[in-house]
Amino acid sequence: MTPSEPTETRTEDRPTRRPAARTATLAEIAREAGVSAPTVSKVLNGRADVAPATRTRVEELLRAYGYRRRRAEATRSPLIDLVFHELESAWAMEVIRGVENVARDAGLSVVLSESAGRLTPGRSWADQVAARRPHGVVLVLSGLDVSQRALLTSRSIPFVVMDPAGDPGADVPSIGATNWQGGLAATRHLVELGHRRIGAISGPPQMMCSRARIDGYRAALETVGLPVDPEMVRTGDFHHEAGYRLGRELLARPDRPTAVFAGNDLQALGLYEAARELGLRIPEDVSVVGFDDLPVARWVGPPLTTVRQPLTEMAEAAARLVLELGRSGDAPAATRVELATSLVVRASTGAPPLAGR
Repeated sequence: MTPSEPTETRTEDRPTRRPAARTATLAEIAREAGVSAPTVSKVLNGRADVAPATRTRVEELLRAYGYRRRRAEATRSPLIDLVFHELESAWAMEVIRGVENVARDAGLSVVLSESAGRLTPGRSWADQVAARRPHGVVLVLSGLDVSQRALLTSRSIPFVVMDPAGDPGADVPSIGATNWQGGLAATRHLVELGHRRIGAISGPPQMMCSRARIDGYRAALETVGLPVDPEMVRTGDFHHEAGYRLGRELLARPDRPTAVFAGNDLQALGLYEAARELGLRIPEDVSVVGFDDLPVARWVGPPLTTVRQPLTEMAEAAARLVLELGRSGDAPAATRVELATSLVVRASTGAPPLAGR
C-alpha cells in the first residue's frame, strides 16, 4: 500500500475529535475509529486483511495519540531488520558482518532488505516490519518518513540509522563516522607530499557523508592557501563506474591533477582502471586516495592509500544500540555517535612528478 496523506475523517453522527494530551488506550482508538478492537490489533500487527481506508484511519489515530504498545504486549520475533538503500557487495558485507556479530551473540537472526536506491523504504516495507515484530531495525544510508517512524514507535520497535543520508533529526538515534576529518586527512596527506593540483570525485550530494568528505577536501586546500578549482571536482555516486568515467575526464585534461581524492574505495578502483587505459602509472604519474578501507584496498596493485572508516564497528554499535533501546524503552543519552576515521598510507600515493610540482 502506498502512503496516504493524513485526512480528516468524519461521519454524520461521530465528528473527529482533537486527540487529548494523554495516550489513548487501544479500546478508545477503536471506538473513535468506528472499528472493533481486534481490527486495531490487526493494524498494529501489520495484518493484510484490513481495508486500506480503515488502516489509514486507524494509523492516523495511533499517530495522533502517540500510541505506544506496552512492552508486555510487544512480543518480538528473534530478528534484527537490516535495511540498505542499495546493496553494494564489498561495502555492504562489512556492515552485514558487524550486525551479524551482535545478532549472533544475542541469539538473533538478521533480515536483509533493500529499498532499490530510495533513501526512504516504501510503505509496504514498514507494514512487513510491523508484521515481523523484530527486536529492532538498523537502516543504512536510509531514513524514515514521519508515518513510518510513527508506525514503528506505536509497535515499540526501536530503530537506529547508520551513516544517515540526510539529517535524521535530533530524536533519531544514529551512528556515523568522522567523514569531514577523513576528507581533511586524505587531502592534507597529498598536500604534504607536494601536490598542488588535487582533484576530487565526490559521492551523491544528497548524502551527508559525501558532503562532509568533500568539505574536508576543500578545508585542507584552503588551509594552505590553495584554490579550490571547481573544474577539478566531479560528482559521482560511490560506484566503480563513476570513478572510471569521471577519472578519465580528470586525467585526460591538459592540466590533469597530479593526485585525486576519490571519495570512496570503489571510485578509487574505477580511477585505477582509467589511469591504466590512459597509460598513467600510480603513483608515479598520479596519486590516488580512497575512503572506507575495504579489504580489496590491500589487494589491488599498488595497494590503495585510503581513509579507514570502521564499517564493521559502526554496524556493531548500531546493532547494540537498537537492542539496548528495545530492552530499556528509553531514548539514548546520545542520539548521534561518530566513530573516528584514520588515514592508512599504502603505495598509491607519492610525490608528484617534477613537472607537476
